[in-house]
Amino acid sequence: MLPWKRALRPLAALLLAAAAATVPATAAHADSTATASSSGWNDYRCKPSAAHPRPVVLVHGTFGNSVDNWLGLAPYLTVRGYCVFSVDYGQLPGVPLFNGLGPIDKSAAQLSTFVDKVLAATGAAEADLVGHSQGGMMPRYYLKFLGGAAKVHALVGIAPDNHGTTLSGLANLLPYFPGAEDLLSAATPGLADQVAGSAFLTKLNAGGDTVAGVRYTVIATKYDEVVTPWRTQYLSGSDVHNVLLQDLCPVDLSEHVAIGLLDRIAFHEVANALDPAHATSTTCASVFS
Repeated sequence: MLPWKRALRPLAALLLAAAAATVPATAAHADSTATASSSGWNDYRCKPSAAHPRPVVLVHGTFGNSVDNWLGLAPYLTVRGYCVFSVDYGQLPGVPLFNGLGPIDKSAAQLSTFVDKVLAATGAAEADLVGHSQGGMMPRYYLKFLGGAAKVHALVGIAPDNHGTTLSGLANLLPYFPGAEDLLSAATPGLADQVAGSAFLTKLNAGGDTVAGVRYTVIATKYDEVVTPWRTQYLSGSDVHNVLLQDLCPVDLSEHVAIGLLDRIAFHEVANALDPAHATSTTCASVFS
């Protein structure tokens, strides 16, 4: 084996390990749909109420799945009266549980199909989307190129990589390893699409970050070690609300994983974004709400 090919292996492993930080590994998980339904979400009998007229679709991050990413937020929303559903997308053949690795444009098409299913089951005209990491960015492709803007009222991104990531500088090393970018694209195209400057992100952000008719919220943490620099998560547009978690609670130390999995301060801000007419101040005390 050539020396540069041997060098690719640790680099690829390092990139994958950094991306894997988006969601922790899970133990045996044979029936994820049943698990979610028993916890109150993915219940297709749920009908939106007058107070919460739109179903909420949760979109997991890279290496995540429709259950593990949402063990904190999904129950938080269901007990507040929302009809909540979670999608799996971006599966690779022979790779169980760890999703979000396929080409992101194809993942957006899967999201489109899922939203149609949810709207048909609930009878709602529009849905709200809440996504973590890739799940906060990928729906923008659905909104912009696949007709999603007519079916979505709001998109809430929790630590979304809206303009890609350098993975704390690791992605900047790719050009110094011949063949590394091709290897990453072939093995895990969903990861390659998220590297800052990728062809996918160039297309996604050309002509503006947003589309008319959709409300956007971005919730970021300055301690994010996966989507870096963290300010690149923010969107620009007329109907955008960018929020830094530490502006709401300076002592909140959540990083990329915690903000999506268990941070109730972030969850409170998600609830505000879903129902701004009844929003209440998000503070450190929101952890008890």
